[in-house]
Amino acid sequence: MIGDNGIRIIYGDNPRHMVKELLEVIKPEEEIDKNALIGIKPNLVVAKPSSLGATTTPAIVEGLIEYLKSKGRDQIVIMESSWVGDRTSEAFKACGYEQLSKKYNVPLIDLQNDKHKVYEIGDLKLSICDYVAKVDYLINIPVLKGHCQTNITCALKNMKGCIPNSEKRRFHTMGLHKPIAYLNKAIKQNLIIVDGMNGDLNFEEGGNPVQMNRIIAGKDPVLIDAYAAHLIGFGIEEIPYITMAEAIGVGSTDLDHADIVELNKDNGRRKMTPTRRVQQLSRYIIEDSACSACYGSLIYALERLDEKGLLNQLKDRLHIGQNYKNKQYQGIGIGTCTSGFDKCVKGCPPKARDIVEYLEGGSQIKRHISICNTSK
Repeated sequence: MIGDNGIRIIYGDNPRHMVKELLEVIKPEEEIDKNALIGIKPNLVVAKPSSLGATTTPAIVEGLIEYLKSKGRDQIVIMESSWVGDRTSEAFKACGYEQLSKKYNVPLIDLQNDKHKVYEIGDLKLSICDYVAKVDYLINIPVLKGHCQTNITCALKNMKGCIPNSEKRRFHTMGLHKPIAYLNKAIKQNLIIVDGMNGDLNFEEGGNPVQMNRIIAGKDPVLIDAYAAHLIGFGIEEIPYITMAEAIGVGSTDLDHADIVELNKDNGRRKMTPTRRVQQLSRYIIEDSACSACYGSLIYALERLDEKGLLNQLKDRLHIGQNYKNKQYQGIGIGTCTSGFDKCVKGCPPKARDIVEYLEGGSQIKRHISICNTSK
């Protein structure tokens, strides 16, 4: 098992196999009793397939179930509650989870139909579905994606699917951030497996997916969300529930001292047809055989710059791709393969946050800077 400060990342385009390789490294079965009830909590916020960037890729859950069963951990359920206005039963069907349930004999628990109790967490009283307390080992499988109100949604916010619809409405009246943080004080996540295959740029309900080709695993939801924020171009301070959760002891944002290991490099194929929004952003890019993870980071970074009103000030296009490797060029390159450019943001793949910070302070937007950014 990895420690609480551990994060493991795997890249590729076959999520079912990827998650099994990841789990072979993490070995969660070492802390799961053979008679334990394992609850898998995906993100099925809407009745839309995962290809649209809103819901958890069913192949990840399938690989997880196969792995657990191969280790003799057979007591498994999938539990979820879609957002207000959608029925969980429809999401189970549209997202491919009815098929998983039948194939592997794993019950689907619709938390919209569950009873709930009120819990006191600090100065808040929050209603949580009863079934959550029955689970002995909770595996959270959020989608890494943007969100129009909280900027991102990942491990911490995905626990909102464990509360009744009436409480979801009340969370919005409380401003979302504080109740999300305090909810995670009440619900213990034992393992987090982040679906970073193709999350949406900005919206929880999907529509503009960006192929990122990665799965991320860890045990600390605060640390996972801090890492996730940087991946898609945000600072931790821009997602208040992350620092609120840290302040009440849910976890740590200390990425500098985290045990972060990438198990491989991205060799996955670009399978997705870019949406109109992604095509618009790609006008600022000159690409030559870029990996999906690297290219996806750049797309997220360009979207963040556009939100800040800076994208239209970008003077020249940005270069990215493996065919720039070991060659000298003028201009700005993105990713370690473009180290030969006179200006570059290194990383294999780079984080969108690093790209944003470099471009905000660089010659392309403000003043002349000719120093290569070596942060990864």
